[in-house]
Amino acid sequence: MPDPTNPAPVLARIASDASCLHQALRALPAERGASASALAARITDVQDLAGSALRLFLTLSPQASLPSPTDLLLLHRVTQIAKAAQDAAAELTAALARAVENQRRQAAATSRRVVLIGPTPQQFIESAADLLDRIPALCDAVSRDRSESPCH
Repeated sequence: MPDPTNPAPVLARIASDASCLHQALRALPAERGASASALAARITDVQDLAGSALRLFLTLSPQASLPSPTDLLLLHRVTQIAKAAQDAAAELTAALARAVENQRRQAAATSRRVVLIGPTPQQFIESAADLLDRIPALCDAVSRDRSESPCH
């Protein structure tokens, strides 16, 4: 049975999932934009990632009834991971909303000239990818912090 006090396996999975999602976002077509269903699928994937980080926080926080500075640093890093994932999900949701709004404007246009609003969906997607790119480094920082601690 896995040790619930050892966050390493969960962090490794979170880092791996974040890297895969980062690559998936970078692979989305930029010229015509990602499909709405592809964006919605990535949103749910990123939300799952945030959920994993929050579940890790819930697992670790009862152990920190009298938290040491090391415990607090661990909890802080885990919340940073959750926040980065949630922010990425928000950026992807904004990309989806903007893409649908632009499609609606194009469909409703009575002339050939359509005014699209910005930032573009691709800009939101790039922002989400940048946020996801931070997560593996945050996971590595937790591992480093724990290996340097004399108590763990």
